[in-house]
Amino acid sequence: MITDRPMITDRPVTTDRLTVNHAAIEGRTGEPVVLLHGNVSSGVFWHPTMAGLPERFRPLAPDLRGFGGTEPLPVDATRGLHDHSEDLLSFLHALDLGPVHLVGWSMGGGVALQLLRDRPGLVRSLTLVNPVSPYGFGGTHGADGRLNSPDGAGSGAGGAAPEFVRLLSEGETGTGSPFAPRSVLDSAYAAEPLADPDRYVAAMLATRTGEDHYPGDIRPSGTWPGSAPGERGVLNSMAPTHFRIDDLEVIDPKPPILWIRGAADVIVSDTSVFDLAHLGALGAIPGWPGAETCPAQPMVTQTRAALDRYAAAGGRVREVVVEGAGHTVHLERPEEFLTALVENLDGA
Repeated sequence: MITDRPMITDRPVTTDRLTVNHAAIEGRTGEPVVLLHGNVSSGVFWHPTMAGLPERFRPLAPDLRGFGGTEPLPVDATRGLHDHSEDLLSFLHALDLGPVHLVGWSMGGGVALQLLRDRPGLVRSLTLVNPVSPYGFGGTHGADGRLNSPDGAGSGAGGAAPEFVRLLSEGETGTGSPFAPRSVLDSAYAAEPLADPDRYVAAMLATRTGEDHYPGDIRPSGTWPGSAPGERGVLNSMAPTHFRIDDLEVIDPKPPILWIRGAADVIVSDTSVFDLAHLGALGAIPGWPGAETCPAQPMVTQTRAALDRYAAAGGRVREVVVEGAGHTVHLERPEEFLTALVENLDGA
């Protein structure tokens, strides 16, 4: 079983944009592998992967802005995930890293895709772990990510549960509410119990909350469910009106892409329990106008379509589906995950 080692330490690095906290292994050199965490988490979620990587790799896990120990600058959601991808670029420059292996989980997968789209020469290989769709989170339908409403209704900060945001901001560590961070970790992040869950709850609680951070500001909409993405904060930065990568196949060079996902993921799914349209179809949110005008987002189908186009244009893509694993496949099935990851790193 993979365990953490004391040699994993946090370090700050000052870039030309902000001060980035990142986890590193003391004294480790080799090919740099940069691991990007997801929403409401931090680089702590990558510690077991870092400890398990062969010594020929140098793993680095930065905290994105607004998470963990990185400087909590505000997020301009109108730029999509560019605030985060440009922070990442400045981090790579500050550490004088050349082409790197990128590994992006969930929202971090979107950040990795954005850097790949903008600076493909900096990416030796890309591993996507249960990534956000190339068309963002919520408010779209079809494999090509068509908007359900021109204003992006059904996506953005309005999709966050107010009780979850409150308990997150208050630092709740218990399980007295289904919206408590620990409850969400147990019921949504993981399909199987995680080892040492308290450390991951602590990482979740390091998330900055508010209109500039998580979840962001909310704009009213005349379209169900009554809210549209605003211009600030994390969830709005993944709204399909702000974030969209639908031409990945045009980049050159094309590094190899591994797409690994847990089959039991309920967050990034064609039937996501965090997609307001799917919740409406289930009757959990009243007033849903029906599948004809407000269908659920087929997140996995959208990612597959984008990667199929990448492969058709000459890119190398491998999809690995881990049965029984959820959104945190890298923590739930660490050995299986590491085997697939190292194969992708070595094949670059």
